[in-house]
Amino acid sequence: MKNTIKILFLALVFTSGQLIAQSSTQDKYWEKAEDIVKNLEEPNIPEKTYPINDFGAVADGITMNTEAINKAIVKCNKEGGGTVLVKGGSFLTGPIHMKSNVNLHIEENSTLKFSTNPQDYLPMVLTRWEGDDCYNYSPLIYAIGQSNFSITGKGTLDGQASGDNWWPWKGSKGAGWSEGSISQLDSVNRPQLKKFNDTQVPVYKRQMAGHYLRPQFINFIYCKNLMIDGVTITNSPFWEIHPLLSENIIIRNVIINSLGPNNDGIDPESCKNVLIEKCTFNTGDDCIALKSGRDYDGRRAGIPIENVVIRNCDMNSGHGGVAIGSEISGGVKNIFVENCKMSSPDLDRAIRIKTNNSRGGITDGVFVRNIEVGQVRIAAVSINCSYHIDREGEGDFPPLVKNIYVSNLTTEKANYAIWLQGIEGSNSVENININNCSFNGVTHKSEIDNVKNVNIKDVSINGEPFTYTENK
Repeated sequence: MKNTIKILFLALVFTSGQLIAQSSTQDKYWEKAEDIVKNLEEPNIPEKTYPINDFGAVADGITMNTEAINKAIVKCNKEGGGTVLVKGGSFLTGPIHMKSNVNLHIEENSTLKFSTNPQDYLPMVLTRWEGDDCYNYSPLIYAIGQSNFSITGKGTLDGQASGDNWWPWKGSKGAGWSEGSISQLDSVNRPQLKKFNDTQVPVYKRQMAGHYLRPQFINFIYCKNLMIDGVTITNSPFWEIHPLLSENIIIRNVIINSLGPNNDGIDPESCKNVLIEKCTFNTGDDCIALKSGRDYDGRRAGIPIENVVIRNCDMNSGHGGVAIGSEISGGVKNIFVENCKMSSPDLDRAIRIKTNNSRGGITDGVFVRNIEVGQVRIAAVSINCSYHIDREGEGDFPPLVKNIYVSNLTTEKANYAIWLQGIEGSNSVENININNCSFNGVTHKSEIDNVKNVNIKDVSINGEPFTYTENK
C-alpha cells in the first residue's frame, strides 16, 4: 500500500512539474511577444502634403493616373518625405511604387482603382510567387529596398479583379475560366517556375511575365519600418499583402474583402518583427499565412519568418484563420496569436500548420491563446506534414514542427477538434501542448498519428473530458 501511495505521489509531482514547466515556458515567451510589440515604431513621416491632384491626377475613374501618382511619390521622397494625399473621388491607376519616408494616404470615400490590363504592370520586378523567386508583373503596390513608409487612411484600394480578368488565370471554373477561354494558365506555368527552383536556375533567368502568374496586390521586398493602417482592400488578382524579406512591420485596422482564388489576406514571408492587429478578413484563401520560401529557394536564403504577433483580428471566410506554410523551408520562429475570432462555413481550419518532406525547415515556437471559433468546416487545430505530397511527391527534406502551445481555444462547430499528422518513421512533430480548450459541435474523432510528446490536458470535446499524453 505504501509503495502504491508513493508511486501515485511521484506521478502527481511529475505531472504537476510538467504543467508548471509548460506554464513557465508560455509565460516566458508571451513576455517576448510584448517585447516585440514594444520595440516596433511607426514610421516617422514629415508634416508635408503632396496632393496627387497637384500632379495632374483626375478623379473620374477613367483617366489613367499612374504617372501623376508616382511623380508625387518621387517628389515627396526627394524632398525629404511627407504625405502623398489621395482625396476627392475614384482614381484609376497602374502600379504604384513606394519610396522611403512617404505616407500614401487614401482619405475616406476615396478610392484607388487599379488597371486590369497586364501590360500596365511591366517592366517586371523581383518578387516571389508562392515561395519561388522570380521576376514577374509588378504588384499593384510595390517597394524594394525602402524604409520608413506607410499606407494609411480609411479609403479603398480596389484591384478590380473578377471573373472577367486576372482570376480566370487560375484555371478554375469557379473563378471565371471556361474550357478553351485561355490556353495558358498559372496551373500550367506554375510547375515551370517550380522546376526553375528545383533545378536552381538563376533567378534573373526566371522571367515569368506572360506566363499567367497573377501579381500580388501589395508586395514589399527588402524593406524596413513600414506600416499599413486603416485601408479597405478589395478584389485582388492574387495575394493581398505580401511583405517579403523585410523587418519591422505594422499592419492594423485593415479590412480585406476579396474572395478570388488564392486571395490570401496577409502573407509575411521571411520577415522579422511583425505586428498584425485589429484586422478583418473575408478572403478566398488563408486569412493570414506565414511563410519563408519554397524548397531550394527557401533553404538557400535561410531566412525564417520570426517574431510575429497576431492579435484582436476577425477571420471570417478563408481556408485558414492563421496558417503556417506550406512554403516554410527557411523556418519559423516565435509566432504569437491571441484574442482572435474566427467563424464561417467556408473557414476550413482555425489554426493550421502545413508542410511536407520537400520543404524541410524547422517550425519552433507557436503560441496561441484566447481564440473564439464559431463554425470551422474541417478542424480547429491542424498540423499536416504531408500537405500536397500526392501532387509534389516524396522529398529528402523532412520538416520539423515543435514546441506548439494552444490554450483557451473554443469552438461551436467543427468536424475535427484536433488533427495532428506527422510523417511515419521520422520525428517530424514533437512537443505539442493543448490545454484549457473546449471543442463543441465536433462530429469526428480526433486524428493524432506519428507525433512525439503530445500533452492534451483540461480539454473537453462535446462536453466530455479529453486527455491525451504521448511521450515516446
